[in-house]
Amino acid sequence: MVKKTVSLVLSSGGARGMAHIGAIEALEEAGFEIVSIAGCSSGALVGGIYATGQLNTFKNWICNLDKIDVFSLMDFTISRKGFIKGEKVFNALKHIVADCEIETLKIPFACNAVQIPSGEEKIFSSGSLFDAIRASSSIPTVLTPSKIGEDEFIDGGIINPIPFNLIKPTERGNLLVVVDLNGPKSAFVPPSAKEKKESNLKLPFWLADYQKKFSNYFYSEQKEEKPKGLSSVELLNFSFDLIQDKLSEMVIRQYDIDLLVEISREQAGTLEFHRAAELIEIGKKKMQKAIKKLESGHKRTQ
Repeated sequence: MVKKTVSLVLSSGGARGMAHIGAIEALEEAGFEIVSIAGCSSGALVGGIYATGQLNTFKNWICNLDKIDVFSLMDFTISRKGFIKGEKVFNALKHIVADCEIETLKIPFACNAVQIPSGEEKIFSSGSLFDAIRASSSIPTVLTPSKIGEDEFIDGGIINPIPFNLIKPTERGNLLVVVDLNGPKSAFVPPSAKEKKESNLKLPFWLADYQKKFSNYFYSEQKEEKPKGLSSVELLNFSFDLIQDKLSEMVIRQYDIDLLVEISREQAGTLEFHRAAELIEIGKKKMQKAIKKLESGHKRTQ
């Protein structure tokens, strides 16, 4: 019997990246062995932590955060480059999962970022794991750029949201498995009645004020309201989303993918990490469904 080994590619997508956790759990429960990982942004976060062997520890932590907890981890700053410094949340992460050198991981891992101002793709396959994740997940206008030495980096999703090129031929598994977090509306999974009730948690008035200011990122349900017009920042992020979607579509068509799972972009907002448990379950169920189709002879399912 051929061993079921997997090269896993995890896309960018903010809080939707928690679906990556469920997808990984489904693969392991089905007997697949993940032998290499490439990730971008939130895909870098989940993929990197999985490679340390501490994904369950991270899952237990993230699933116990509510809206207020998530908000408390955001160190707001007045900057033209982003409104969150990111130091607070990454310091918290380092208390949950210790930093390490990427080259010491048991599973080969790589993630990408964009160096500025050159615009060149930077591939991280060695050095500090959390430096690499921070660089890869520096979402423009949200997180301030990451600085490593004299170099600055922003989110790798700008030019390569699904980094197939990071999987080395010598590290390829029998199957190429991809989780795309920027999928179409048709991939949307309606929330259950329980999830809708939990999402209506009332915030203190001072938090509600911030919620309005940053509604573009915190609460996806607010996006259903039709705005009178987009601000310059909203227009920039709208453009960024469109570019990511088109890039993802183009790249996916170019590769011979054995198993594809799509999570709708509308499934959750960029910073809705308080919905981690819901997103993990969606990722798990979608991967389980895709595995069943694959095993029945249907390749490249979603």
